[in-house]
Amino acid sequence: MLTASFAAEVSKPNIVVILADDLGYGDLGCYGAKVIRTPHLDRMAVEGMRFTSFYAQAFCGPSRTALMTGCYPLRLAEVGNKKHLMPVPHARETLLSEVLKRAGYATAQIGKWDLAGHEPDHFEYPENAPLKRGFDRHFGTPASNDQWAKTVMYRDGAIIENPVDLTESTTQRYADEAVRFIRERKRQPFFIYLCPNMVHTTLHAGAEFRGKSPRDLYGDVVEELDHNVGRILETLRAEGIEKNTIVIFTSDNGPWLLRKENGGSAGPLRGGKASNWEGGVCVPAIAWAPGRIAAGQTCGRIASTLDLLPTFAKLAGAPLPENKLDGRDFYAWLLNGPPTGEDTATHLYYLAAHLQAVRQGRWKLHLARPWPVPWLTRGLNHPHIAQADLFAIKTPLLYDLETDIGEKTDVAAQHPDVVKQLLALADKARAAIGDYDRIGTEARFFDAGPPRPDMNDWKRTQAR
Repeated sequence: MLTASFAAEVSKPNIVVILADDLGYGDLGCYGAKVIRTPHLDRMAVEGMRFTSFYAQAFCGPSRTALMTGCYPLRLAEVGNKKHLMPVPHARETLLSEVLKRAGYATAQIGKWDLAGHEPDHFEYPENAPLKRGFDRHFGTPASNDQWAKTVMYRDGAIIENPVDLTESTTQRYADEAVRFIRERKRQPFFIYLCPNMVHTTLHAGAEFRGKSPRDLYGDVVEELDHNVGRILETLRAEGIEKNTIVIFTSDNGPWLLRKENGGSAGPLRGGKASNWEGGVCVPAIAWAPGRIAAGQTCGRIASTLDLLPTFAKLAGAPLPENKLDGRDFYAWLLNGPPTGEDTATHLYYLAAHLQAVRQGRWKLHLARPWPVPWLTRGLNHPHIAQADLFAIKTPLLYDLETDIGEKTDVAAQHPDVVKQLLALADKARAAIGDYDRIGTEARFFDAGPPRPDMNDWKRTQAR
């Protein structure tokens, strides 16, 4: 006979989050890709729920911060009360891993971390390394692989490879680690946060996949990623725990278009990584949980990585952090399908410390901005940023994403009432969360000293 405590633990679903790096909206077959072959992710979408308005932040560090905290990065306190290009959450901010660990979950972070500084060979802020932030196990790299010759591999707090050989497949090694953890911890609820370094450049594919895709090296890398997602799903089935597991697959931002043939595709969306056009932030997202999530569903309602913490806390029966969150629980959607009726949810589009756009329901408003932007920092002036996406906007641009997902036709003149409504939402967000020229009334600070003086060249001005 099962004890009551054991039965309660079994009823808590296992949670697996797979966060690809720089994967575009148009890179998967289930999102319209014609050349790259992704049968496992396509099957995952057929068996679960595919999201078509799912948002990340515009680039990697802020996106991972948003996922792990449930907050827009500008709301958060950071080490030293500064705003960095790559946020480092303060120790008094609660991460998703800590929420689930307190609820009795075994926890593992596998792959890229990027929440303890952006140095490739060490954790710049070791107090924010995975083992200090709610994870029992860690196997992966401190940050991205663009400085691959200097990138080290950690296992449980120790450097085991210096440098790591990124010419071989880390994607397979990370999947091996996830499979091992699933088999070891299958008798208790577990949380795996799996963050492949791919498809961020520099690209490397394993020997089994190298030269196989008609989309050349980029396609090889995506197809290898797809294969290893399939291995993880098959392991859950083989261990008989697929009906008590929820898997979320998504990306940290849109494709790095500046890498051309070594970058991905945003499909029908405009723009790419490090922009707040839809192609930079609207990402593929699939939820899979046989027996919990009905097969063959498509969700067009606004959702984002901000929502994962409150959703998983609900799943785990765990209390939410005391600090205010921006995400919302969408567990009911997973169980019962997306709600019908008009979507009135709001999403804010920040690029680092700058609020650039706001969406409510079908309407998206790009806010007016000058060029060159006076708050463009040295940190932003690097190859991630497509300068063409930062052109001046003299008056706000309004797009109806229900009929114009590619943001081609400005309809602000036809809908002045909608423009007024969205400008009011933007002003409310600036006042509460902040913007490049102001500190929001709800922005959190924990340390003594001058609050958030800088991103590098922080422009201190009076609130407009």
